Amino acid sequence: MTASRQTTSAAVTGGPAALVLEDGRIHRGTAFGTTGVALGEAVFTTGMTGYQETLTDPSYRRQVVIATAPQIGNTGWVAPTGLDDNGGRDDNESNRIWVAGLVIRDLSPRPSNWRSSGSLPDELAAQGVVGIADVDTRGLTRHLRTAGAMRCGIFSGAELTTDEQMLQRVRQIPPMAGADLAGEVTTAAAYLVPATGDRICSVAAIDLGIKANTPRMFAARGVDTYVLPAAATIDDVLALNDGTGVDGVFLSNGPGDPATADPVVELTKEVLRRGIPFFGICFGNQILGRALGFGTYKLAFGHRGINQPVADLRTGRVLVTAQNHGFAIEYPAAPSEVVDTEFGRARVAFSCLNDGVVEGLECLDTPAFSVQFHPEAAAGPHDAGYLFDEFVTMMAAGRQGNADATS
Repeated sequence: MTASRQTTSAAVTGGPAALVLEDGRIHRGTAFGTTGVALGEAVFTTGMTGYQETLTDPSYRRQVVIATAPQIGNTGWVAPTGLDDNGGRDDNESNRIWVAGLVIRDLSPRPSNWRSSGSLPDELAAQGVVGIADVDTRGLTRHLRTAGAMRCGIFSGAELTTDEQMLQRVRQIPPMAGADLAGEVTTAAAYLVPATGDRICSVAAIDLGIKANTPRMFAARGVDTYVLPAAATIDDVLALNDGTGVDGVFLSNGPGDPATADPVVELTKEVLRRGIPFFGICFGNQILGRALGFGTYKLAFGHRGINQPVADLRTGRVLVTAQNHGFAIEYPAAPSEVVDTEFGRARVAFSCLNDGVVEGLECLDTPAFSVQFHPEAAAGPHDAGYLFDEFVTMMAAGRQGNADATS
C-alpha cells in the first residue's frame, strides 16, 4: 500500500476524528482540513514556528506530523509570491504539501498575519490533507519518545469506523525502514536556477527531495545550480555545461531509508574518485556515509524541529539547527577518531549535543563533507549558513586548481 491519503474534497473545521497508533492507542479529537484517512509514520516536530515550511518539505513524505507547539494556524497560509528575500520570500519548500496528515493541539480560530492569503484548514482541504486537532500532542510526544515512532492513521468522516477496523488498516501499511521514497518526490526533469549577480561557479544538485531554499542559497552566493533527478548518473553530471562539467556536486535532503539508495551511493563514489567537491545535507549526509563504507540505522524517534543543538567539532562552535531525519550514520569508531576509507581518511565533523548522533562527516584527503541538519532552513535558525560559504570556497578553489593545471 503506497497511498498515504484517501480523502473527500469538503473543507471541515469540526466533527469527530481519531488518531490510531499501531500499538493500539487511540487519541480522539476534532477533524480539520478535509475528511478521510491519512496513513503514515507518526513523528513529532518541536519547531515553534514554520509549520508551512514543514508541511511542504518533501522529507515528510508518508509521515503524519505531530506539532508540539500548542497552537498551529495562527499565521494562516502564505501563497507563493515568487519574490526573493528582499521582497518577501516564499514560505513553501516545494510546490505542494507532502505530509500525509497533521496532528495538533489547538487550531487557531483565525489567522493573524498580513502576508497570509488564506487559512491553514482551507489549504489542507484544497490539497486533500487530513488533520486532527484537540489532541494532547505533548502527551503523545512523550509516548513516542518512549515507544518510538510508529505507524498511525487519522480517520474522520466516513472513514471513522470501529477501533478494530482502523487499527487493522494502520498495521497493514509498510514501515519506514526499507522505504524507497526519493523517486516519489524528485523532479521529473532537470532545471537550472541561475546565480544572482556575478557567477562564481556551478553545482549539480541531486534532487532527493530538495527544498526550494537550497538553490536560492547557492544563487545568492553566485552559484548556478543544475537540479537533477534522483536517478542522475555521473555521466549526467559530467555532461553539464556543454560537457565541461560542474565545479561541485550537492546531495539534498529527502525521505526514506538510505539503505535503499544504492544508485545514489554509487554516484557519490564516482564523485569522490574524481575528486569533485562534494556537499551533502540530511539524506545526502547518510549517502556520503554509506559511500565511505559506513552503515546507517533507524533512530527510535528521530530529530525534527528548529531547535536542535549541534557541535562543530572542527571549531568547538555550538549551532542551533533545524533537523528532520529518522535515520543516522553508524560511525565505526569513537567520534574523536579518524578512520580510513576507500577514499582516504574521514572523521566526524559535527555531533548532536542531545544524544551524540553523528551530525556530519568530513573527508580529509578528498574535498567532501556533509551535515545531517539543515543549514538552508528557511524558517530558521540560520546559525549554519556559513557551511554554504565553505562549499563555495571549496568549489572555487577546485576551479582555480583546474585552471592552473591546464594553463
